[in-house]
Order: sequence, then C-alpha cells, then structure tokens
Amino acid sequence: MKLSHLEGIESFAIVGATGLVGQEMLDLLCEHKIKFPKVKLLASANSVGEKIDFAGEEYEVEELTVNSFDGVEVAFFSVPNEVTQKYVPIAVASGSLVIDDSSVYRQKADVALIVPEINGALLKDYTEKIISVPNCTTTPLVLALKPLEDKYGIERVVVSSYQSVSGAGRKAFEELSSQTAALLNGKEPEISAFPHRIAFNCIPEIGQVTENGNTSEEEKVIKETRKILDLPDLNISSTAVRVPTFSGHGLSVNVELNNDFQSIEEVRELWDSFPGLKVIDNPEHHIYPTHVECSGSDLTFIGRARRDSSIKSGLNFWVITDNLRKGAALNALQTLELLYKYRRMS
Repeated sequence: MKLSHLEGIESFAIVGATGLVGQEMLDLLCEHKIKFPKVKLLASANSVGEKIDFAGEEYEVEELTVNSFDGVEVAFFSVPNEVTQKYVPIAVASGSLVIDDSSVYRQKADVALIVPEINGALLKDYTEKIISVPNCTTTPLVLALKPLEDKYGIERVVVSSYQSVSGAGRKAFEELSSQTAALLNGKEPEISAFPHRIAFNCIPEIGQVTENGNTSEEEKVIKETRKILDLPDLNISSTAVRVPTFSGHGLSVNVELNNDFQSIEEVRELWDSFPGLKVIDNPEHHIYPTHVECSGSDLTFIGRARRDSSIKSGLNFWVITDNLRKGAALNALQTLELLYKYRRMS
C-alpha cells in the first residue's frame, strides 16, 4: 500500500520515539519519503536531549508532558499501558487523532481495532479520535485466517506463537545480546528483562498469568482475533512462547474448518491472492519462511501448510511476520493512510 495520503498531515508526534517500534516508524516514514511540516519525538525524561536523524534533519527528543500535544494533528503511541492511560486522554482533549499500539483501548466497543486488509472498511465513517493497533502476534494470525474464514468458515483455532525478544522492548533486545556474549565467553549472564535466561532458551510465559491460567498475551490474541474477524464466539486457544531471536514472531496454527478444502494447493492459492500474504512452501527442498525472510519485510509469510488428518477439515500451517513492522508500525501507518483516504473521498 502506498502512503500518499499521509503527506497532507500537518503535525505528527511519536510517543515512544526512542523505542524499537518508534524507531521502526521513523524508518518507514523515511523509506516512503513522507515528511511532515512539524514532527515531535516524545519520550520519557531519561531520553530527553537525544538526537535522532529523520528525513535528513536532526531532531531532539522532547519529554512527554501534558502540554506535548498542543497543535499535534496525529499522535502515534507505542509506550507501556500506564503511559497510554495517562496521556492518550490528554492528546485527545488537545484535538489529536491517536493511533495507539498498547492494549488499553483494543477491547473498547467504540474504538476500532484495525488490520486494514481485513476490516479497514470500518474507517469509512469513523469519527472517534482513537484507533487501536492489534497485538503484533494477532495481526499475522488474522491475516492468515481471514481468507480461510471467507471461503470455508472456521470452527476452531489452536495457535502457538514463538515471539522474538524485540516484542518485549529495547531492554529485552539488548539482554539477549549481552547474555549470548556472556555465555560464549564463559561468564554468568545477568537476568533482568525476563524471569529466566533468554539466551539459548525458550520461555513459555509472556505477560502476566491470569485467573484462567492463560497469560495476558494469550488472552490478547484470543480476544483481538475474535474482534477483528467479527467472530465473537470463535473457539480459539493460544500459547505464547518467548524465543531467543531478535526479530520476527512465528506462529504454529491448527485450524478446523467448517467446510473442507480440496487440496493444499487450493489453500496456498487462496493465501497468495490475499493482500499482504506470501506463501513460501516447498518443504521437500527445505523452503519455508523463517525469521530471516520476514525481517525488514512488509509481508506476512506462510509455509508448512498441510492437512491435519486427525480432525475433519483440519489444516496446519506456519505463519511469520516482522513484529516491529507489519506487527506494529507499518500496520499503524497503513491504518492512518486508509483513514485519510476515506476522509478525502468524502
């Protein structure tokens, strides 16, 4: 998707500009050669004064305060929930349109939770001042499920996600690097960002454990998938695992369809014809998508597709995307692009 409609925005603020998603947002704007007359890079007091190069100019990071949104047309938030809860209402009261990457507003009935390829039509007559960006694991999942639902109908979904450390922020990203270096040099690694060592390890816990035994991350995937696909009663189970990769979230997905498919090739063609998806699937020659293929790509990749003969109309597949890009920053920009396109058409 081209982002040509964004060029009319007068002022743009990134809240969390020094974070991994904030940096990805800036990189994408540069790639698409999008410039705004006024740009604000906002972060906590610890980052104030940092210099960031953007679109050939040097910007200084400003402290996020209650006065940060005066005159700001659009504000993108990628910060912890507690910061979102405090400052998004302030931004809205100042007249800003907010694109929020936290989980605070995702389940609010009056707030759109958008993956443009799936439910972007909700933005046609949208007048609210907050739009939510889904969890970076939900987005690739719903992209893969949508064409299946449209053609066959879905009875049940079981998904296990294998999520890179970048999904937990810069501190986690740096911890994987430092722990790996320590272990390779025969030293004891320091553990801070996660409850266990992440280097050369997998941790089956992302987020807080809830009363039903799921983690908060697993609950997000379940609830957000239902909302985006408009399937409130969808049977779905989720397990989230942190793995020692720097970028890319992969998902092993098992789907029970309402109606059977004739062949795996039929399903591959269905995915390949859907916007934003690309099938890489020839396992006999070791061809399938990995973290290497997805890193830095706008696409969501699917491979290892095969029939699950243990259930009627069963399907197994692997899906992976760059969690910082399509999982967060790119999806936000595509959402904003579509909103402004609709507004300029009306």
